[in-house]
Amino acid sequence: MNKRFNILFLLIFLCQSFISWNQKKNKLNSTISDTLYLNTLINQWHLDASNAKLANYFGVLTDNFVFLGTAPGERWNKDQFYTFCKPYFDKGKAWDFKPTKRNWVFTKDRKMAWFDEDLDTWMMGYRGSGICILEKGVWKIAYYNLTVLIENEKIQKFIDLRKE
Repeated sequence: MNKRFNILFLLIFLCQSFISWNQKKNKLNSTISDTLYLNTLINQWHLDASNAKLANYFGVLTDNFVFLGTAPGERWNKDQFYTFCKPYFDKGKAWDFKPTKRNWVFTKDRKMAWFDEDLDTWMMGYRGSGICILEKGVWKIAYYNLTVLIENEKIQKFIDLRKE
């Protein structure tokens, strides 16, 4: 009887271990898959700006999208941002942001992800951060914040320049 109990206990333990391992593996695969998809989405979004593809650029944004630019008054909803962007896109080329590093974090239910990215631009030293949400099974960009980077030891010169 004791031997049967030990074997049964061992079988239950192995089954639980396999289930736990399989869940962790599936979660890891899901994270890798979502990250690859979202990296492609954001990379293409930046490329669409560079190639002035206005419909594509705005097609991946949520209806309540918000963009924060680098100037103090630049907080735009989707319609306002469209009005700002259109003249640039109409010229055939808007801005050219090339991500050099990106980090992702996902909510537990995997319906929202946020990221930060370092950007290579002609302006040097930019960082973007954003939020993507899963809407009806499709990832969309809900928020983007563009930031100019400045070293701490140079901040006083920057403050003085802004006062001019």
